[in-house]
Amino acid sequence: MSTANRSLASAVTTVISGTALGVFGLAFGTLLAVVVVLGLLLSGLVEFSPVLVLVVGLITTQGVGCFLTAVGYARYRHRVGAALAKIVGHRAWLPTRRFRIPVHVPSVRDLLLVVGGYVAAFVLIGTVGYAISIAGVEGASNTSAEVGLENPALLLWLVPGSILLIGPGEEILFRGVVQGRFRERFGPGTAIALASLVFASIHYTALSGAASARFVTIGLLLIPAVIFGVIYEISENIVVPALVHGLYNATLFSLLYVTTLVAAP
Repeated sequence: MSTANRSLASAVTTVISGTALGVFGLAFGTLLAVVVVLGLLLSGLVEFSPVLVLVVGLITTQGVGCFLTAVGYARYRHRVGAALAKIVGHRAWLPTRRFRIPVHVPSVRDLLLVVGGYVAAFVLIGTVGYAISIAGVEGASNTSAEVGLENPALLLWLVPGSILLIGPGEEILFRGVVQGRFRERFGPGTAIALASLVFASIHYTALSGAASARFVTIGLLLIPAVIFGVIYEISENIVVPALVHGLYNATLFSLLYVTTLVAAP
C-alpha cells in the first residue's frame, strides 16, 4: 500500500472508529436500560413509571454504557489494535498504542475554566438562540424536556443526575475517548470539531419535530459541545468538561422546573 493510501486509510479508520465508539457507548447503555426495566417489570417488584425509566436510563446509559465503553477502550484498545494489525498487515493505521484519559483533582485554574466554560456556554447559546428566534427559525424539542414538563417531578431527578451521571458519563466517552481518538490522527483543532459534530448529531434521535428543526437544534448543540472540547484540551483534565457539562444541563433542567411552577394554575 502506498504512503498516500495508508494516510487515507488511517484518516478514514480514525473517523469511523471514533464515531462508532460514541454510538456504541450510548447504544450499549440503552440496551442495558431496556433489559433492566423489562426485568424489573417482569419480576413484579416495581410498576412502570416515567421515574423508573428515567432513573434506570441514567444509570445504565451514562453511568454504565458510556463509562464502560470509555474505560474498556482506554485499557484494551492497544491489544486489539496490535492483533488486528497482524491480521491485516498494516500496523501504521491501526491504534496499537496505549490510550490515556487524564483525570485528576481540579486545580484553581481548572475551577476557573469550569466557571468560564459554564458562563460562555450560556452566553453563546443565548445569543445565537435569540438570533435564530428573531429570524423566525424553529428548533426541535428535546423529548426528555417534554416528558419533564408533563411530569415536573422528573426534572428534580435530572438535576443531580446531570452532575453525577450525564456530565461525567458523556464527557469521558465523547471528550475523553472520541475526541482523544481523533486528536491522535488530526490534532486538537480538528478533533474538537469532529467530536463535537458526533456528539451533537447523536442527539438527533432524542429530539422531536421535523428534520429541519432537529438540524437547527443540533447546530445549537455544537456550541456547548465545542466549549466542552476546548476546555478539555486546555485543562488536560476530563473532570473539567464533566463539571461544566453537568452544571450546564442541571441549570437547564432547573429552569424548566421553575417554568412548570410558574405555568401551574
